[in-house]
Amino acid sequence: MEYIIIFLPLLGSIISGFFGKKLGDNFCQILTSLLVSISAILSLFIFYKVLNSDYSSNKLIFSWISSGEFLVNWSIKIDPLTSVMLVVVSLISSIIHFYSIGYMSHDPHKPRFMAYLSLFTFAMLTLVTADNFLQLFFGWEGVGLCSYLLIGFWYKKPAANAAAIKAFIVNRVGDFGFAIGIFLIFFYYGTVNYQEVFEQTSLLSNKEIVLLGFEFNLITVICLLLFIGSMGKSAQIFLHTWLPDAMEGPTPVSALIHAATMVTAGVFLVVRCSPLFEYSEVALNIVAVVGMTTAFFAATVALVQNDIKKIVAYSTCSQLGYMFFAAGVGAYHVAMFHLFTHAFFKALLFLGAGCVIHSFKEEQDTRAMGGVWKRIPYTYSLMIIGTLALTGFPFLSGYYSKDAIIEFAYLKGNTVGYFAAAVGIFTAILTAIYSWRLIFKTFHGKFNNKKNTISTIEESSISMLIPCSLLAIGSISAGILFKELFIGAETQFWNNSILFLNPLQHSHPPLWLLLLTPILVILAIPVAFYLFVKNKEILDKLISKNYKFYNFLINKWYFDDLYNFIFVEPIKKIGLFFWKKGDINIIDRYGPDGISKLVKTISNKAINFQSGYLYHYAFVMLIGFSVLLTYLILY
Repeated sequence: MEYIIIFLPLLGSIISGFFGKKLGDNFCQILTSLLVSISAILSLFIFYKVLNSDYSSNKLIFSWISSGEFLVNWSIKIDPLTSVMLVVVSLISSIIHFYSIGYMSHDPHKPRFMAYLSLFTFAMLTLVTADNFLQLFFGWEGVGLCSYLLIGFWYKKPAANAAAIKAFIVNRVGDFGFAIGIFLIFFYYGTVNYQEVFEQTSLLSNKEIVLLGFEFNLITVICLLLFIGSMGKSAQIFLHTWLPDAMEGPTPVSALIHAATMVTAGVFLVVRCSPLFEYSEVALNIVAVVGMTTAFFAATVALVQNDIKKIVAYSTCSQLGYMFFAAGVGAYHVAMFHLFTHAFFKALLFLGAGCVIHSFKEEQDTRAMGGVWKRIPYTYSLMIIGTLALTGFPFLSGYYSKDAIIEFAYLKGNTVGYFAAAVGIFTAILTAIYSWRLIFKTFHGKFNNKKNTISTIEESSISMLIPCSLLAIGSISAGILFKELFIGAETQFWNNSILFLNPLQHSHPPLWLLLLTPILVILAIPVAFYLFVKNKEILDKLISKNYKFYNFLINKWYFDDLYNFIFVEPIKKIGLFFWKKGDINIIDRYGPDGISKLVKTISNKAINFQSGYLYHYAFVMLIGFSVLLTYLILY
């Protein structure tokens, strides 16, 4: 069963990618969707077995590397953590595959698109089922490659190509740290297998290593290097700049890769390596600080964005920050719970945004929308459900998982925990404001689109609305159904897949903390309606009075400008210098160009001897004989 789950998406990718033109668009779309759906059904069955009978296994595919005592297998590891990720990856992927049938109906390259989607699913499944760091790294790089291919799918569009390259390069920065972390694990542990590494960690917990003349704790260095990889893949602050630009890809790509699966790989890595992180308080604190900073930063930027997909993208960045600071305070299971619920409502928001874009004939600017909630009521209802879940409205999925993060951060009881809880509450308010801003500017107010008339705005096809409806069911029910299983005080679900050296007490937080966030989230709805629909003049006055601050936010805290100034422009200048001065003026001039010029000059002179007169040939022979005779006499 495990083999089928992993390799069915790969089979679909191969068939669609290599034989798509012969088999036809419809066949490839249905085949890949069905194969991924079978993987999803079997993943649900695996999850059921883990839930009811503590099922675990490690299925060997083949022996990958064998050198002396060093052995790395290609295996499929099943435990509670893996079973949750299998459900998230395969279920969301199958829904998005079916959604893509409708969304990409006008695209001429459907088989290639479906092949990329299925290949990504295979790489992600390989990542989450790995039982060693090398196999994990293979899946890690696989999803990075597929991300590049899917973001740049519309390769004739310059912005898509630039976004794909940017995503690839920024992720290489994070992956460089991740690779060094794996090298350190191999060097000091002598193995890269999870179980063997985790068993030895307690013995190496006090080991110091020297870097740049300073002593550092080995476990802390390894954890921080692994976390750098997570920062790149999960778009945390400083390595986040690729995620908003990645919205240049088709909307199903945004939903699958940049909301529900690939960007959560970093969170999965930290949780999977909890037996390492638990031995480094420094690393955990840094994870928490980076997470809370990202959550706040992304929420502030989302407040002023106008592109509907970029608003949801920054929201993703912010919610990933929540997951990381949950892991940073030791609440790994709560981070996984939010990862699980977030997959449903964020995929719903992206696919709902895709429906809106489809209705507006590829328009993405919310300023060119408005007043269409009666024209597209199903899309409107689905977006409302996704927004309520995202903001943590009572009794929807986000309410249970996001509030749990804030509560566990508070229960941590130290400075980092209290600060994380405060940032989490404030960010929740910002989340509610920018989420309802999106809803009100998109669906309410006046119709502002100049390219289309309101009568041309129509609902998306049933093939797009049904997948969204399935995600809406998950957005409503995932929290209440799985709260006790994932984070309940008596739960034994996670077993040994997550290590808690100092488990947080499941004591009841104060009543004010339980009520504060939901109340603020509910109050944000009428406030947002007043600001963005009823009285826009107030907002315009605020912007005019605080234009510099607004400019700071609209330019995303100037991270892109800063990176252009520090890295991009200097590297371009260095490249141009070596290209023009070194390559053209030296290597080409005296190399291939110089030699060819010399040969051509000699050839032009030599043809003068080809005159047809006998005495000319005799003269050349005499010169050659003289040179040869001189050489023989001298040497």
